[in-house]
Amino acid sequence: MDSQQLLRAQAFKALHERDGAFIIPNPWDAGSAKLLAALGFEALATTSAGLAFTLGRVDAEGAISRAETLNNITAIVAATGLPVAADLENCFADSPEGCAETILQAAATGIVGGSIEDASGHADDPIYDFELSVERVKAAVAAARSLPFPFMLTARAENLLHGRDDFPDTLRRLEAYAQAGADVLYAPGVRTREQVIAVVRAVAPKPVNVLMGFAGVTLSLADLSELGVKRISVGSSLARAAWGGLHRAAEEMRTHGTFTYGEQALPFDRLNTLFKG
Repeated sequence: MDSQQLLRAQAFKALHERDGAFIIPNPWDAGSAKLLAALGFEALATTSAGLAFTLGRVDAEGAISRAETLNNITAIVAATGLPVAADLENCFADSPEGCAETILQAAATGIVGGSIEDASGHADDPIYDFELSVERVKAAVAAARSLPFPFMLTARAENLLHGRDDFPDTLRRLEAYAQAGADVLYAPGVRTREQVIAVVRAVAPKPVNVLMGFAGVTLSLADLSELGVKRISVGSSLARAAWGGLHRAAEEMRTHGTFTYGEQALPFDRLNTLFKG
């Protein structure tokens, strides 16, 4: 660990301790990280889906290796001076020991936080059993605590993203992960005020991360802060927004033979100047 990693870790921990919520956007490469840093965000988080799409692969089906993920994280960490937390999926392991090893390898990239999720990556049995899930979190916590800086470990309960609309079990898992020592709790797929309030209450006083950036949910930073949320991430939505712009531009060229999309593009000079920094 270098002194810069320690400073980033301390700054990241402090974001979780101050009043109100903060947005932690999700770049998918060094360029998107630089753009987000230039806009004034205080921390960044990686996105497994954003990486998968960049490589022309599917997300959450084991199509991205741990080595590819760590390479992507390394590039994003090096792109800015901001604290970075990593989307480590299921830590690329079923066993608690494998999860701990991933946390340690990921920390060596310069990140100051990371996540472990209870989604198995197996379509026939998408969520790990409760007891194994808790043991995996405990192992990840132990690995994080062995580091010489404060590493913010986020434990994710994935039921709602994998066709298991069992909110009571989701709360039960989050409570258990909090008791196992996770620093931040996160249930992607929570959509309503009532669900957000229930999650915040279930794990209090631990901070809660909420996913935004998907259709049909209009809760704002101010709304979520009022509800007690500490951190707001946007997952793959920025990458999908970029892909949406590309698709619309290409569709315009292919269908109409026109090029008006250029009016909405960022100017060349602005991007070129950004990447000189």
